Amino acid sequence: MITFTQLKPPNQDAAVAFTLALTAEERTRSRHRFEMEDGKVVFLHLPRGTVLHDGDILLEETHCSLIRITAKPELVVTAFAETPLLLRAAYHLGNRHVPVEITPTYLRLSSDSVLRTMLEQLGLEVKEEILPFQPELGAYGQHHHAH
Repeated sequence: MITFTQLKPPNQDAAVAFTLALTAEERTRSRHRFEMEDGKVVFLHLPRGTVLHDGDILLEETHCSLIRITAKPELVVTAFAETPLLLRAAYHLGNRHVPVEITPTYLRLSSDSVLRTMLEQLGLEVKEEILPFQPELGAYGQHHHAH
């Protein structure tokens, strides 16, 4: 098992030994064992509270190898609307403490039939997709690093 203990900034030119695709929820696990597609086992032993982002680089404990984290495509609901409706929907989702990816043109969240119905009833166009999901960290989760 290879243990990764240190977070490095994203670097497209880094010579990585592995790439590890993780869902949004998995990228919040700072101490966890993951099995890669080829059967290799990696263990993350990062400072508690570390949230990983697409493109982050991790350094192995013996400083011999690097791994790149990628956002794994997952089943999400994407809601589109004009800004006032998006703001109203963001309020309702935030009131439910739902992780949400927020952009100027859409809101994206993990697939959930109840929330999908709520968004449709609010008047948003909603579609289910399989895409990388990168929710906001929230006001108290910004101690990591900006992307």
